[in-house]
Amino acid sequence: MMNSNSSQQEVNSCTNLDTNSSMVSTNSVMTSGSSSSASASSPTTLSRYENQKRRDWNTFGQYLRNHRPPLSLPRCSGAHVLEFLRYLDQFGKTKVHNQLCPFFGHPNPPAPCPCPLRQAWGSLDALIGRLRAAFEENGGKPEANPFGARAVRLYLREVRDSQSKARGISYEKKKRKRPQQQLQLQQAAPPALPPS
Repeated sequence: MMNSNSSQQEVNSCTNLDTNSSMVSTNSVMTSGSSSSASASSPTTLSRYENQKRRDWNTFGQYLRNHRPPLSLPRCSGAHVLEFLRYLDQFGKTKVHNQLCPFFGHPNPPAPCPCPLRQAWGSLDALIGRLRAAFEENGGKPEANPFGARAVRLYLREVRDSQSKARGISYEKKKRKRPQQQLQLQQAAPPALPPS
């Protein structure tokens, strides 16, 4: 697991993971002046998604280097990804009520409670999506991608379901409503006549 010296570095890079934009602090991105000057002179700027993906990839790489024993990327499995996600929970900002809490299932509790703060499911889901893409962009084979492992998908589903119950917030996909005008046109159109 993590040693105490690296915990502070990881706090800087992970504490902002659960914000609305799911951003990780830029402290973990550019540690040398040469990389920042190289990116500043670049004529094309990366999109917000690309920047976030690069920061997340660097954060995961730092986690692997600080792992005891240190891990190389080819030896990384779905189990190590789950360890990483559980590690990130300590920096979460989303209150997740346990079943004994009087506010279990209430989206807006009226008073504070001692329930733990966790990473929100949406943040973890987006993070895994970015890391999955970054793994393949950095030479990993799709069939060996630890971020796409079945155990990771099951964990994310479990987190989603437990958080939706604990917080009283449904994560079900809403069906897209068809535009009203298109629906009226379909109802008003006469049936097509068969060719004679």
